[in-house]
Amino acid sequence: MRATGRGAPVESATDDREIVISRVIDAPRELVFEAFTEVRHLSRWWGPDGFTTTTRAFEFRVGGAWDFVMRGPDGTDYQEWISWTEIDPPERIALLHGESRDDPNAFESTLTFAPVGAATRIEMRTVFPTKELRDEAVEKYHAVEGGRQTLGNLAAYVTEIVRKGAEG
Repeated sequence: MRATGRGAPVESATDDREIVISRVIDAPRELVFEAFTEVRHLSRWWGPDGFTTTTRAFEFRVGGAWDFVMRGPDGTDYQEWISWTEIDPPERIALLHGESRDDPNAFESTLTFAPVGAATRIEMRTVFPTKELRDEAVEKYHAVEGGRQTLGNLAAYVTEIVRKGAEG
């Protein structure tokens, strides 16, 4: 729900299909944005705790795709596919995420990167095709906690880069 200027809550058309996760990361916006744009970075932090990511193909451009496999801590492989639909460095990335290029249940995510002093606030807004698919992602796949862990892994990764840069 969103509030209007008069304080009355207003529900958007997608509220019941959305997951919104944000985090302030102690690193410059350009570096946080770059961590999403280069596969050498993504493969180091992408995914919830205990997951690994193996890239099969990666082309970061509007219309390009990232084809990858996430392996869970229990050894289960999850086929994943992302197509970039909007790239506005270093402020915004929009994407379509599913199991494959033609996945009818693919969801849309928009990531925004806002400077907060020397840090960056990243917001990940995901909209599912239906409320049921959103609820399944939350209940079966723990999407909220997984999203928080993923942004936590991103934060740890980029703050380590900043720390090493300050040392050397």
